[in-house]
Formats: sequence, C-alpha cells, structure tokens
Amino acid sequence: MGAGPAGFYAAEAVLAGHGTGNLDFFNRLPAPYGLVRDGVAPDHQPMKSVSRAYAKLLERSEVRYFGNVEVGADLHVSELRRFYDQIVYAFGAQAGRRLGVPGEDLAGSRDATSFVAWYNGHPEYRDAAFELDCERVVVVGNGNVALDVARILVLDPDRLAVTDIADHALRALRRSRVREVVLLGRRGPAQASFTNPELREFGTLVGVSARAAPSELELDPESAAAALADRMKSRNMATLRSYAGEGGYERTRTVRFRFFASPVEIVGSGGRVAGVRVERTRLAPADGAGLRAVGTGDFETISCGMVLRSVGYRGTPVPGVPFDETRGTVPNDGGRVLGADGRAVPGEYVVGWAKRGPTGVIGTNKADAAATAALMAEDRAAGIGTEANGGAGAEGVGVEALLRERGVRWVDKRGWARLDAHETACGKAQGRPRVKVCSVEEMLELAGPPEGADSSSKGG
Repeated sequence: MGAGPAGFYAAEAVLAGHGTGNLDFFNRLPAPYGLVRDGVAPDHQPMKSVSRAYAKLLERSEVRYFGNVEVGADLHVSELRRFYDQIVYAFGAQAGRRLGVPGEDLAGSRDATSFVAWYNGHPEYRDAAFELDCERVVVVGNGNVALDVARILVLDPDRLAVTDIADHALRALRRSRVREVVLLGRRGPAQASFTNPELREFGTLVGVSARAAPSELELDPESAAAALADRMKSRNMATLRSYAGEGGYERTRTVRFRFFASPVEIVGSGGRVAGVRVERTRLAPADGAGLRAVGTGDFETISCGMVLRSVGYRGTPVPGVPFDETRGTVPNDGGRVLGADGRAVPGEYVVGWAKRGPTGVIGTNKADAAATAALMAEDRAAGIGTEANGGAGAEGVGVEALLRERGVRWVDKRGWARLDAHETACGKAQGRPRVKVCSVEEMLELAGPPEGADSSSKGG
C-alpha cells in the first residue's frame, strides 16, 4: 500500500526473497513513485533517475498496479486482509508539522510540504496560491526541504523552464516579486540537518547571493567538537563561513542563513502575514543528551509577506491501520505492525517514513525495506499471515471485481505507461524531461480504462 520509494524497495526485497507469488501496489494517486515524482526538486533531475529501476519492477508479470485507489475509502483494510497473505504499509508521512505559535493560520503562513507539492504538480495542490507578490519570504527550518523551497524561490525561472516543474508553478514564479529568502534555525549551524552538496549549491546560483552572519557561526565547545567529528557538519561549517565573508556585490536575489533564532509569533496586518517575531536563543544541555535551544529574552521582528514552515513531516492515519498519534507513525517492532494490545498483527508490516518517521534520504528506504522483508520471510516460513483465502474475499470475488462493483476507476500499469509516454513526449517537444499532467481527471483520460474494464467507472 503506497507506491513511493519505500514501497518499491519493499516490493523488490519481497520478490527477491519469495521466489514465487504475486504482488499488488495500491496508490492513492494515478501516477506512482511518490516523493520521487512529487517531492524531489525539479532542478535536481539526476535524483529522479531511480524511477527507472521502479519502472522495471512494474514490468514484471507477477506485479500489478492499482493507481487512483485509496485504501480506507475505495477499499478497507479489513478487505485487504481477506485478499492478501501479507500487507505492507508504505504510505509515508504527508502532513507538515506546525510551529504552534500565534498567527500561524494567517494568510501567507503555509507549510513547505504544500509548496513542494504545488511546484511538483501534485494534483491536490495544483490550484493552490502562494504569496509571491512580496519581496521577502521566511522559511523556518534547517533541513534539505527548507533548502529546496528557498532555492526554487530564488532560481532564475529560465533555469526551471527546462525541468519538469509544473507549468502552473513556472508561470507564477515568473511573476514572483520575491528578492530575499531568510532561513531560520532555532539552534546553531552545527545542529543543522542539511547535506553539504545542497548547501554548497547556493554559492553557485547565477544572480543569487548567499549570506550568513559571522556572529551566528560561532560555536560553543560541544558544538565545535561535534562538527569536527562529523564530516558533513564540518563541511557545512566551511561552506557557511564562506557565505559570511565581506565584499562582493549583491546580486538580484539573496538567501540569508540565520541561526539561534526561534519563531515565537507570526505577525499579521489585515489578516495577512507581515513578519515573524523571533527570539534569540542559546544552546543548553538537553535532557538525556545533545543540546537544545533556550530563549534569551532578546527579540526582533523580521518583516516578510510569506512564511513557509519546514520543521518536519508527520504521518496521517489510515482507517483500519494502527497509528501512533504522538509519533505520527504506524506502531511496529522492527517492521511488524503492532496492534493496540502491543502484539504483532499477523501478516501486516510497515516500511519507510510510516515505520521510522521522516528521517533519511531516498536510499535510506532500501535497507529499511530489506529489514522488514526479512521479517516477512520469517513469518511466511512459520505460516503466519492474514486471513486471506487465495486472493478472494468473503464473497468469493477478487479485488478487481470488487473495485469494478464499486465503480472505482483505477489506473493499471499499462495505463500508467500510456500516461508516462504522453508526459515524456510533451517534454521532449519542449526540451524538458516531461510535462506533468496535474489533473486526476486528465490523468485518467490519458491512461484509459484498465484491462477488462469499461470506461464508465467513476473518476478520482
């Protein structure tokens, strides 16, 4: 359940260890690949090449794809338990976390996840509107997603025009008045979680100045030791110090890296964002280990017209699937799903962010999925599984028949191949990797009905 990186790596590992058997993907959207399609920044095309391996897996005869099928709505988990011997939950973590400060619901205060989905052509965000008529945007967060949204805001639109960015986003960014992006981190530069290639890229962007305040790059002894011991943090510090140098000319757009600055209020005017009030922080020992940010009582207000919070993702519950509201994950023991009684639910497993929370990069999911697949193999050998009876539900019908009976219009792998061919052909004509179709209705029309189904089934 879920056709993003975690789901594909899990499928690969399961098929490798199983030898025989069939595997079905269920995906809420018509198009597969999850964050590779809807999350990776359009100007980072090489990171999307992993989808070629996913495409080869879809071509296998024992694999079926059910796109535009929402588990919990079109099919219930209790029904999946009757259709399948084992179920893997790979639905990720789609919701952005909140800051929990006054003013967070003002117009112009948004989560970065929605901005990323918008510029990547996610169908549910294609009609979103962002406040790009301002000169300064504040991005709260010190991870790679924060870097992505800041970079997209300051990149020359002509550079984006040769990518697979959504056409509606490109048009809006061409009209953008944004000239400065401020990235805020509650803690210091040594605690930032971005990776160095992504940070270093800001020093190479044409027409963009990267700036950091020297006073905010000073490290306490513990942070200095941590940066020295960690190769990535050490490189990050070197890069940030290069952004703190004086001189050089100010380019058309600027990205400022701020640290020790904790948002305490989003300030409004006329119902819209007008600024962010931040408190200067210092680092103090956290309970257990590490350092936490504590306020110093020194405040300032940064004027801006939009705030994008990039402070992490959290999962959202799926009806019928155990869910830990505190952690935002599916409770599990190494990948085996745990029920309310703390015992493993027979035949149910979880991978990816739904398993461990929103940590790691795309490749992290491979080892994670392999670990879960090993548990699945153990359980198969022990005869542990769901209540499935050979792929038929209680009424003796298969999943395809049930979907047809309910009027669900799904996209099978041949339909996805037709949609993919259309997007890439349109892209080739424009010198781009692809031109994304951003409407579920149009996706379904281009994909055509699944094999054995007529075109009268309902749309998205």
